[in-house]
Amino acid sequence: MKIAITGKGGVGKTTLAAGLVKLFARRGFQVYAVDADPDISLGTTLGVTEEELKSQPPLIEMKELIKERTGAGGGFYILNPQVDDVLDKYSIDLDGIKLLRMGGFKNAGSSCYCPENAFLNAVVNSLLLGKHDVVILDFGAGIEHLTRGTARGVDLMLIVTEPTKVSVDTARVIQKLSQEMGVPKIKVVGNKVRTEKEKNFLRNSFKPEELLGLLEYNEELWEQSMLEDPRGMEEVIVHSVSSIFDVIMKEGGVERATRKSS
Repeated sequence: MKIAITGKGGVGKTTLAAGLVKLFARRGFQVYAVDADPDISLGTTLGVTEEELKSQPPLIEMKELIKERTGAGGGFYILNPQVDDVLDKYSIDLDGIKLLRMGGFKNAGSSCYCPENAFLNAVVNSLLLGKHDVVILDFGAGIEHLTRGTARGVDLMLIVTEPTKVSVDTARVIQKLSQEMGVPKIKVVGNKVRTEKEKNFLRNSFKPEELLGLLEYNEELWEQSMLEDPRGMEEVIVHSVSSIFDVIMKEGGVERATRKSS
């Protein structure tokens, strides 16, 4: 099961991603959690300590590795470098979870950054087109990480939106781009919903078949996010997104994944 999560900045993508990662792992699946957001906050939300995060920098900062794999430096570079071993060698191991911190893609308009983007694209391709159990990608506010080929490797695109016009407009743009890229299944998740009026706003903004579910604003989650120790957030996060996880499980896509060896 390959799930990509995106949406406008600040809508709660990372919280949803972290909750789904934890819930799949609890069900016995090997999960690859991929932080492809420039803010690279998925690790913190998953409860990884600062020391652990510092021990494994984002892939985009690993200049020697990128140079080695792409052959960059002589004016030419490999567009599809070999990165299969990177998925395990440079991930942070949690309980049933492998966290890969990619960092943000570089500005596509600057040619000197092409080797970095080629390297990260190869990592995304390997994850989405490889035989991995469950892959959850926490993207930034867009889908520039995908090509037409890898987009078809995504089983489910979750676009997170708040009940505001700006956020909904962004969701619609991402929805359209995802359809054009050939993503097979695209769903919208409404988040931080406080009132019945906001629920109706989101229900009127999307067709019933487009909405996977609505998540209410969680005051406890907000309070927990201000604590220095993120590990106390796990149960709150898991509980807050469990309804979305249940819908995904009910639709049967997870049955395509292979459970970890016991």
